[in-house]
Amino acid sequence: MSNTPSFRIALSCSLLVAAAGAGLAGCGGPDGHPLSARPYDAARQVGFTGLAEDREVPLDKPLAITARDDDARITDVTAVDEAGRHLAGELSADGRGWRSTGAPAAGARYTVRVATENGDGAPGLRTMTFRTAPARKLLKVEFGPEAGTYGVGQPLTATLSAPVKSKEGRAAVERALRVDSTPEVTGGWHWVDDEKLHFRPKEYWPAGASVTLTSTLGGAHIGGGLYGAPTEPLKIDIGDRVEAVTDASTHTMVVRRNGEVINTIPVTTGKPGFETRNGVKVVLEKQPFVRMRSTTVGIAAGSSESYDLPVHYATRVTWSGEYVHAAPWSVGSQGYANVSHGCVGMSTSNAAWFFENFRRGDIVEVVNSHGEDMTPFGNGFGEWNMTWDRWQQGSAVQADTGRAGPARLSPLPR
Repeated sequence: MSNTPSFRIALSCSLLVAAAGAGLAGCGGPDGHPLSARPYDAARQVGFTGLAEDREVPLDKPLAITARDDDARITDVTAVDEAGRHLAGELSADGRGWRSTGAPAAGARYTVRVATENGDGAPGLRTMTFRTAPARKLLKVEFGPEAGTYGVGQPLTATLSAPVKSKEGRAAVERALRVDSTPEVTGGWHWVDDEKLHFRPKEYWPAGASVTLTSTLGGAHIGGGLYGAPTEPLKIDIGDRVEAVTDASTHTMVVRRNGEVINTIPVTTGKPGFETRNGVKVVLEKQPFVRMRSTTVGIAAGSSESYDLPVHYATRVTWSGEYVHAAPWSVGSQGYANVSHGCVGMSTSNAAWFFENFRRGDIVEVVNSHGEDMTPFGNGFGEWNMTWDRWQQGSAVQADTGRAGPARLSPLPR
């Protein structure tokens, strides 16, 4: 009779034994079959290369396990650290050896379970532990924004302490970053550059959502001897859906909260040559008072367009200096003409109302301006001006599949 059926039965049972532990019996009942017996101690049948019981092992050498006895073979090997990460490996076709094919996590403690069978088909088990050396090169990640309550347009950010250029390394980083949202959303990461990636939902966050960003990067191998460092989780809350849409052609801003119009404000936007950017922007910060000088945006002092003004109730939407703010000097033009240098200006009372009702992450959109379009990155949070398909192309995981990677987005559904 061929040994093949026996090997297949032994393999399935050894997998069960390896997962359940040495104290559990094998398959079958007390009927005298070899597989009905408890696994025997396979310590004498199994040899380890590069491993020693509860000893530290280097990170840059493969691990090997061999069957010492001629009538024994290895049927399964699992190596799992305390964080639940499996060390990838390959079992030879004849069952005589196993070799690791992946890099172990740094500074981790692994438990190795080796399932065997002898010449009679009886199952054996060998269990041992080992520790890996600490990493010499660490990749740290800083999450943003800080904990707090934000508007529905607020993206999450992850800033790395060193560049990650390879697709494999970027995929390892993404898979280690998990976003959980209640209620659930579809979302994904997008690499802005080698050291920064942003997360946004497919649509705006749901009003009232609770969002948590966590990392399992600690100890994970990124590539080139670089290993991830632990990062504290980040939790933010999402407030009401508050959005302002400014129509530069009608010089009017319409403000909605959760879909209901709550205010209509006459405004002025950028005049010819200084047109306000079209597109969706996100509130970056609020400043009760700002001294606005034309020299900070490249307008020479003393020129016909120069200015130096005290500005109140300034809500910033771009890093290049675009605000929604009080402009009492242009009240006569508000609702009728565009006379600003690119900001959205309104009366002091309206600006105070806007300042009080908008928070970081709220949406401020401009339409029908003759200005440039808001860029996705580099001048604030312009992510929402990019289509979802284009957004996914910036992910090392989603670009090829077109769907969210379950390792880092679960339980966020596609």
